[in-house]
Amino acid sequence: MPGVSIIIVNWNARDPLHNCLKSIYEYSGEEDYEIIVVDNASTDGSVEMVKKAWPGVILAENPENVGFARANNIGIRQSTGQYVCLANSDVTVLGGCIGNLVEFMDRNPRVGMAGARILNPDLTLQPSCQNFPSIWNNLCQTLALNHLFPKSRFFSGPFMNYWPHDEVRKVDVISGCFWMVRRKAIEEVGLLDEDFFLYGEDIDWCRRFHATGWDVIFYPGVEVIHVGGASSSNAPIKFYIEMKRADLQYWRKHHGRVGKSGYMVVTLLNNALRVVARTLQYVFCPPTRETARFKLRRSLAYIRWVFRF
Repeated sequence: MPGVSIIIVNWNARDPLHNCLKSIYEYSGEEDYEIIVVDNASTDGSVEMVKKAWPGVILAENPENVGFARANNIGIRQSTGQYVCLANSDVTVLGGCIGNLVEFMDRNPRVGMAGARILNPDLTLQPSCQNFPSIWNNLCQTLALNHLFPKSRFFSGPFMNYWPHDEVRKVDVISGCFWMVRRKAIEEVGLLDEDFFLYGEDIDWCRRFHATGWDVIFYPGVEVIHVGGASSSNAPIKFYIEMKRADLQYWRKHHGRVGKSGYMVVTLLNNALRVVARTLQYVFCPPTRETARFKLRRSLAYIRWVFRF
Protein backbone atom coordinates (compact mmCIF):
# COMPACT_ATOMS: atom_id res chain seq x y z
CA MET A 1 0.00 0.00 0.00
CA PRO A 2 1.58 3.32 -1.06
CA GLY A 3 1.67 6.20 1.37
CA VAL A 4 0.16 8.67 -1.10
CA SER A 5 -2.10 8.31 -4.12
CA ILE A 6 -1.71 11.32 -6.43
CA ILE A 7 -4.78 11.83 -8.60
CA ILE A 8 -4.78 14.19 -11.58
CA VAL A 9 -7.90 14.88 -13.64
CA ASN A 10 -7.16 15.98 -17.20
CA TRP A 11 -9.19 17.41 -20.06
CA ASN A 12 -7.28 18.58 -23.13
CA ALA A 13 -4.30 19.88 -21.15
CA ARG A 14 -1.54 17.68 -22.56
CA ASP A 15 1.44 20.00 -22.08
CA PRO A 16 0.56 21.17 -18.55
CA LEU A 17 -0.14 17.54 -17.62
CA HIS A 18 3.28 16.52 -18.93
CA ASN A 19 4.93 19.25 -16.82
CA CYS A 20 2.92 18.21 -13.77
CA LEU A 21 3.96 14.57 -14.05
CA LYS A 22 7.56 15.56 -14.70
CA SER A 23 7.64 17.67 -11.52
CA ILE A 24 6.23 14.82 -9.43
CA TYR A 25 8.85 12.37 -10.67
CA GLU A 26 11.67 14.92 -10.32
CA TYR A 27 10.83 16.43 -6.95
CA SER A 28 9.09 13.71 -4.96
CA GLY A 29 12.32 11.84 -4.26
CA GLU A 30 11.87 8.44 -2.67
CA GLU A 31 8.33 9.08 -1.49
CA ASP A 32 6.08 6.04 -1.62
CA TYR A 33 3.32 7.04 -4.02
CA GLU A 34 1.17 5.98 -6.93
CA ILE A 35 -0.01 8.33 -9.68
CA ILE A 36 -3.45 8.02 -11.24
CA VAL A 37 -4.42 10.17 -14.23
CA VAL A 38 -8.14 10.29 -14.98
CA ASP A 39 -8.68 11.60 -18.50
CA ASN A 40 -12.05 13.07 -19.47
CA ALA A 41 -12.09 12.08 -23.16
CA SER A 42 -9.30 14.44 -24.24
CA THR A 43 -8.74 14.90 -27.98
CA ASP A 44 -5.36 16.63 -27.82
CA GLY A 45 -3.14 13.57 -27.47
CA SER A 46 -3.01 13.63 -23.67
CA VAL A 47 -3.67 9.90 -23.31
CA GLU A 48 -1.05 8.96 -25.88
CA MET A 49 1.47 11.25 -24.17
CA VAL A 50 0.92 9.61 -20.79
CA LYS A 51 1.21 6.10 -22.21
CA LYS A 52 4.43 6.93 -24.04
CA ALA A 53 6.24 9.22 -21.61
CA TRP A 54 4.97 7.94 -18.23
CA PRO A 55 4.25 4.20 -18.48
CA GLY A 56 4.24 3.85 -14.69
CA VAL A 57 1.19 6.06 -14.36
CA ILE A 58 -2.18 4.37 -13.80
CA LEU A 59 -4.43 5.73 -16.53
CA ALA A 60 -8.22 5.79 -16.36
CA GLU A 61 -9.81 6.78 -19.68
CA ASN A 62 -13.36 8.06 -19.56
CA PRO A 63 -15.35 7.75 -22.80
CA GLU A 64 -16.80 11.23 -22.21
CA ASN A 65 -16.18 14.29 -20.08
CA VAL A 66 -17.82 13.24 -16.81
CA GLY A 67 -16.85 16.40 -14.93
CA PHE A 68 -14.21 17.19 -12.34
CA ALA A 69 -15.83 15.79 -9.19
CA ARG A 70 -16.86 12.49 -10.74
CA ALA A 71 -13.47 12.02 -12.40
CA ASN A 72 -11.69 12.61 -9.09
CA ASN A 73 -13.99 10.08 -7.44
CA ILE A 74 -13.06 7.53 -10.11
CA GLY A 75 -9.42 8.07 -9.18
CA ILE A 76 -10.11 7.92 -5.44
CA ARG A 77 -11.95 4.61 -5.82
CA GLN A 78 -8.97 3.15 -7.69
CA SER A 79 -6.42 4.51 -5.23
CA THR A 80 -4.92 2.64 -2.31
CA GLY A 81 -2.81 5.23 -0.45
CA GLN A 82 -3.22 6.27 3.16
CA TYR A 83 -3.37 9.82 1.85
CA VAL A 84 -4.97 11.06 -1.36
CA CYS A 85 -3.43 14.05 -3.11
CA LEU A 86 -5.72 15.72 -5.67
CA ALA A 87 -3.74 17.91 -8.05
CA ASN A 88 -4.82 19.93 -11.07
CA SER A 89 -3.08 19.11 -14.33
CA ASP A 90 -1.55 22.62 -14.43
CA VAL A 91 0.20 22.31 -11.07
CA THR A 92 3.98 22.00 -10.69
CA VAL A 93 5.01 20.23 -7.50
CA LEU A 94 8.11 21.71 -5.89
CA GLY A 95 10.78 19.84 -3.97
CA GLY A 96 9.73 18.15 -0.74
CA CYS A 97 6.12 19.23 -1.07
CA ILE A 98 4.37 15.87 -0.90
CA GLY A 99 6.62 14.32 1.74
CA ASN A 100 6.54 17.36 4.03
CA LEU A 101 2.77 17.62 3.75
CA VAL A 102 2.42 13.96 4.70
CA GLU A 103 4.73 14.47 7.70
CA PHE A 104 2.62 17.44 8.82
CA MET A 105 -0.59 15.40 8.63
CA ASP A 106 1.04 12.46 10.41
CA ARG A 107 1.85 14.81 13.31
CA ASN A 108 -1.69 16.20 13.35
CA PRO A 109 -4.20 13.35 13.22
CA ARG A 110 -7.29 15.62 13.29
CA VAL A 111 -6.29 17.29 10.03
CA GLY A 112 -8.55 15.79 7.40
CA MET A 113 -7.48 18.06 4.57
CA ALA A 114 -4.44 20.29 4.07
CA GLY A 115 -3.47 22.72 1.34
CA ALA A 116 -0.08 24.04 0.27
CA ARG A 117 1.02 27.60 -0.39
CA ILE A 118 0.12 28.26 -4.02
CA LEU A 119 2.39 30.34 -6.26
CA ASN A 120 1.85 31.93 -9.65
CA PRO A 121 4.31 31.04 -12.45
CA ASP A 122 6.30 34.20 -11.54
CA LEU A 123 6.50 32.87 -7.94
CA THR A 124 4.23 35.55 -6.51
CA LEU A 125 1.55 34.45 -4.06
CA GLN A 126 -1.70 33.07 -5.44
CA PRO A 127 -4.26 33.42 -2.62
CA SER A 128 -5.80 30.00 -2.12
CA CYS A 129 -7.96 30.26 1.01
CA GLN A 130 -11.55 31.44 1.20
CA ASN A 131 -14.29 32.14 3.67
CA PHE A 132 -17.51 30.25 3.16
CA PRO A 133 -19.75 32.16 0.73
CA SER A 134 -22.24 34.60 2.23
CA ILE A 135 -24.48 37.31 0.82
CA TRP A 136 -22.32 39.92 2.54
CA ASN A 137 -18.95 38.79 1.21
CA ASN A 138 -20.36 38.39 -2.31
CA LEU A 139 -21.86 41.87 -2.09
CA CYS A 140 -18.45 43.23 -1.04
CA GLN A 141 -16.98 41.69 -4.17
CA THR A 142 -19.82 43.04 -6.34
CA LEU A 143 -19.31 46.59 -5.07
CA ALA A 144 -15.50 46.25 -5.26
CA LEU A 145 -15.19 46.95 -1.53
CA ASN A 146 -12.49 44.27 -1.39
CA HIS A 147 -10.42 46.41 -3.78
CA LEU A 148 -11.21 49.70 -2.03
CA PHE A 149 -10.21 48.24 1.34
CA PRO A 150 -7.67 45.53 0.44
CA LYS A 151 -6.37 45.12 4.00
CA SER A 152 -9.79 44.89 5.61
CA ARG A 153 -11.07 41.52 6.73
CA PHE A 154 -14.61 42.89 7.03
CA PHE A 155 -14.74 44.04 3.38
CA SER A 156 -12.57 41.27 1.97
CA GLY A 157 -15.30 39.36 0.14
CA PRO A 158 -15.01 35.58 -0.07
CA PHE A 159 -11.25 35.63 -0.66
CA MET A 160 -8.67 36.16 2.07
CA ASN A 161 -6.42 38.51 0.09
CA TYR A 162 -5.78 40.60 3.22
CA TRP A 163 -3.84 37.70 4.73
CA PRO A 164 -0.28 36.96 3.49
CA HIS A 165 -0.72 33.16 3.72
CA ASP A 166 2.33 32.88 5.93
CA GLU A 167 1.16 30.78 8.91
CA VAL A 168 -0.47 27.46 9.66
CA ARG A 169 -4.14 28.21 10.03
CA LYS A 170 -7.56 26.61 10.12
CA VAL A 171 -9.57 27.99 7.21
CA ASP A 172 -13.05 27.53 5.79
CA VAL A 173 -11.98 26.56 2.28
CA ILE A 174 -8.70 25.72 0.56
CA SER A 175 -8.26 25.80 -3.19
CA GLY A 176 -9.15 22.62 -5.02
CA CYS A 177 -6.11 22.90 -7.29
CA PHE A 178 -3.97 20.97 -4.77
CA TRP A 179 -5.28 19.06 -1.73
CA MET A 180 -3.83 16.43 0.55
CA VAL A 181 -6.67 14.45 2.10
CA ARG A 182 -6.62 11.71 4.73
CA ARG A 183 -8.29 8.51 3.53
CA LYS A 184 -9.86 7.92 6.92
CA ALA A 185 -11.52 11.32 6.62
CA ILE A 186 -12.81 10.54 3.12
CA GLU A 187 -14.35 7.33 4.42
CA GLU A 188 -16.20 9.35 7.05
CA VAL A 189 -17.09 12.46 5.01
CA GLY A 190 -17.78 10.74 1.69
CA LEU A 191 -16.53 11.39 -1.82
CA LEU A 192 -16.90 14.61 -3.78
CA ASP A 193 -20.49 15.49 -4.66
CA GLU A 194 -20.87 14.46 -8.30
CA ASP A 195 -23.84 16.80 -8.75
CA PHE A 196 -21.14 19.47 -9.15
CA PHE A 197 -19.90 18.99 -12.70
CA LEU A 198 -17.16 21.59 -12.51
CA TYR A 199 -16.37 24.13 -9.76
CA GLY A 200 -18.04 24.37 -6.38
CA GLU A 201 -17.10 20.86 -5.32
CA ASP A 202 -14.14 22.20 -3.32
CA ILE A 203 -16.29 24.56 -1.21
CA ASP A 204 -18.91 21.86 -0.70
CA TRP A 205 -16.32 19.24 0.31
CA CYS A 206 -14.58 21.59 2.75
CA ARG A 207 -17.93 22.42 4.33
CA ARG A 208 -18.67 18.72 4.79
CA PHE A 209 -15.22 18.15 6.35
CA HIS A 210 -15.93 20.91 8.87
CA ALA A 211 -19.39 19.51 9.58
CA THR A 212 -17.91 16.09 10.32
CA GLY A 213 -15.35 17.51 12.75
CA TRP A 214 -12.20 17.30 10.60
CA ASP A 215 -9.80 20.23 10.46
CA VAL A 216 -9.18 21.96 7.14
CA ILE A 217 -5.70 23.47 7.35
CA PHE A 218 -3.56 25.79 5.27
CA TYR A 219 0.08 24.74 5.60
CA PRO A 220 2.62 27.23 4.15
CA GLY A 221 5.59 24.93 4.76
CA VAL A 222 5.17 23.47 1.27
CA GLU A 223 4.62 25.15 -2.09
CA VAL A 224 3.34 24.35 -5.57
CA ILE A 225 3.05 26.45 -8.72
CA HIS A 226 -0.39 26.73 -10.29
CA VAL A 227 -0.77 28.16 -13.78
CA GLY A 228 -4.57 28.24 -13.83
CA GLY A 229 -6.94 27.90 -16.75
CA ALA A 230 -5.26 24.96 -18.49
CA SER A 231 -8.62 23.42 -19.37
CA SER A 232 -10.93 26.42 -19.00
CA SER A 233 -8.95 28.37 -21.61
CA ASN A 234 -10.44 26.03 -24.21
CA ALA A 235 -13.87 27.63 -23.71
CA PRO A 236 -13.61 30.53 -21.21
CA ILE A 237 -17.18 31.84 -21.42
CA LYS A 238 -18.66 28.35 -21.14
CA PHE A 239 -16.48 27.67 -18.10
CA TYR A 240 -17.52 30.99 -16.53
CA ILE A 241 -21.17 29.97 -16.83
CA GLU A 242 -20.33 26.58 -15.33
CA MET A 243 -18.66 28.30 -12.39
CA LYS A 244 -21.77 30.40 -11.75
CA ARG A 245 -23.99 27.35 -12.17
CA ALA A 246 -21.94 25.58 -9.49
CA ASP A 247 -22.24 28.60 -7.17
CA LEU A 248 -26.03 28.50 -7.48
CA GLN A 249 -25.99 24.77 -6.87
CA TYR A 250 -23.93 25.27 -3.70
CA TRP A 251 -26.33 27.92 -2.42
CA ARG A 252 -29.35 25.75 -3.16
CA LYS A 253 -27.77 22.77 -1.39
CA HIS A 254 -26.61 24.57 1.76
CA HIS A 255 -28.89 27.61 2.04
CA GLY A 256 -32.12 26.59 0.34
CA ARG A 257 -34.28 28.58 -2.05
CA VAL A 258 -34.06 31.86 -0.15
CA GLY A 259 -30.27 31.78 -0.04
CA LYS A 260 -30.02 30.82 -3.69
CA SER A 261 -32.37 33.64 -4.69
CA GLY A 262 -30.38 36.16 -2.67
CA TYR A 263 -27.14 35.03 -4.25
CA MET A 264 -28.71 35.22 -7.73
CA VAL A 265 -29.75 38.84 -7.14
CA VAL A 266 -26.21 39.75 -6.05
CA THR A 267 -24.58 38.06 -9.05
CA LEU A 268 -27.03 39.70 -11.46
CA LEU A 269 -26.12 43.06 -9.94
CA ASN A 270 -22.44 42.15 -10.23
CA ASN A 271 -22.66 41.35 -13.92
CA ALA A 272 -24.95 44.29 -14.70
CA LEU A 273 -22.36 46.63 -13.18
CA ARG A 274 -19.66 44.87 -15.17
CA VAL A 275 -21.60 45.43 -18.39
CA VAL A 276 -21.65 49.17 -17.68
CA ALA A 277 -17.98 49.27 -16.66
CA ARG A 278 -16.75 47.23 -19.63
CA THR A 279 -18.81 49.29 -22.07
CA LEU A 280 -17.20 52.47 -20.73
CA GLN A 281 -13.80 50.80 -20.88
CA TYR A 282 -14.38 49.79 -24.49
CA VAL A 283 -15.41 53.34 -25.49
CA PHE A 284 -12.80 55.34 -23.59
CA CYS A 285 -9.78 53.00 -23.39
CA PRO A 286 -9.03 51.78 -26.94
CA PRO A 287 -5.82 49.87 -25.99
CA THR A 288 -7.85 47.58 -23.73
CA ARG A 289 -10.79 47.01 -26.07
CA GLU A 290 -10.06 43.34 -26.66
CA THR A 291 -10.16 42.58 -22.93
CA ALA A 292 -13.22 44.77 -22.45
CA ARG A 293 -15.05 43.06 -25.33
CA PHE A 294 -14.39 39.60 -23.92
CA LYS A 295 -15.51 40.49 -20.38
CA LEU A 296 -18.56 42.29 -21.73
CA ARG A 297 -19.54 39.19 -23.73
CA ARG A 298 -18.98 37.02 -20.67
CA SER A 299 -21.24 39.10 -18.41
CA LEU A 300 -23.96 39.33 -21.05
CA ALA A 301 -23.80 35.56 -21.56
CA TYR A 302 -24.30 35.05 -17.83
CA ILE A 303 -27.27 37.44 -17.65
CA ARG A 304 -28.92 35.68 -20.60
CA TRP A 305 -28.27 32.31 -18.95
CA VAL A 306 -29.84 33.38 -15.66
CA PHE A 307 -33.07 34.44 -17.33
CA ARG A 308 -33.24 31.06 -19.10
CA PHE A 309 -32.29 29.17 -15.90
